[in-house]
Amino acid sequence: MAGDFTLSPAAQPKGFSPVTDPTDPKYLRIGTRASPLALAQAHAARGLIEAAHGSPTPLGAASIVEIKTTGDLVLDRPLADIGGKGLFSKEIDRALLDSRIDVAVHSMKDLETWMPDGIVIAAVLEREDPRDAFISEKHRTLADLPPGAVIGTASVRRQAQLLHRRPDLKCVTFRGNVQTRLAKLAEGQADATLLACAGLNRLGRAGVVTQALDPDDMLPAVAQGAVAITCRAGDDRVLDLLAAVNHAPTLARVTAERAMLEALDGSCRTPIGGLAVLSDDGSEMTLTGLVARGDGSALHQARRSGRTGDAYRLGRDLGEHLKALAGPGFLDDPGPGAGV
Repeated sequence: MAGDFTLSPAAQPKGFSPVTDPTDPKYLRIGTRASPLALAQAHAARGLIEAAHGSPTPLGAASIVEIKTTGDLVLDRPLADIGGKGLFSKEIDRALLDSRIDVAVHSMKDLETWMPDGIVIAAVLEREDPRDAFISEKHRTLADLPPGAVIGTASVRRQAQLLHRRPDLKCVTFRGNVQTRLAKLAEGQADATLLACAGLNRLGRAGVVTQALDPDDMLPAVAQGAVAITCRAGDDRVLDLLAAVNHAPTLARVTAERAMLEALDGSCRTPIGGLAVLSDDGSEMTLTGLVARGDGSALHQARRSGRTGDAYRLGRDLGEHLKALAGPGFLDDPGPGAGV
């Protein structure tokens, strides 16, 4: 399914003349998914680039190109059943490799551990709140949910942790963007749902959060809350442009988390969580990770601490340790319900 391109009118900078061809080389073309959250992130990235370099940028006026992805279009099946989180990026990757866009903005948690040949992560923006949000119109906290309560979630990671602690709960699939999931909750399709605090904050919807969950109770997804900007490998002009907006502390944190994920090499059906936290001076890092079965029947969690400069090694070490704790076959058979 080839990417469907639209130059967003709302994304046009001041003085920008509308064009019918979003591949026009006079512009710094920023590719993104078309969801409200993705567009909010792309606007933020464009704002940072323009703040660092002026408008127009040295590479032209920054324009935002919306690209429809398979992950956005197919909403009637669990994400794991239609190819995993890579479905949110593959059409955008193809546009980047075909030079139809110059950079791409992604929720970093949607990126595969191994980047496609010819594409690199050029910058990571400062991380938003990485926690998960509990949202309910009936109950004040997750602990208040009665036995048999229904939780709407599309995340195998959230489901596994919920059921590990509360096997009396029932999880049902909620797919779609933030607005769609909140609408399903309002319609009474579930008693509660879980969403990322970061996305709600970026959309100006922090007020819907009933409870921000402590990572000790719900470990976030790897790189949750971080935004990545990718470009073509070897495109030195773009790489130099994006270096000015890279946030080094966030890059260190997500490097450790993604290294842990790389070592685990779990499938999109494997519930995995990870969060790195830096010391006040930024010199030390503590990384917590977990791997679980989809039905919550087994969960392994561990922690490693070390110097921030050793982020990749720290992540690999924790990933290998979790893999050993889980034992042979655990990652290949994450348990009933892991495709939800």
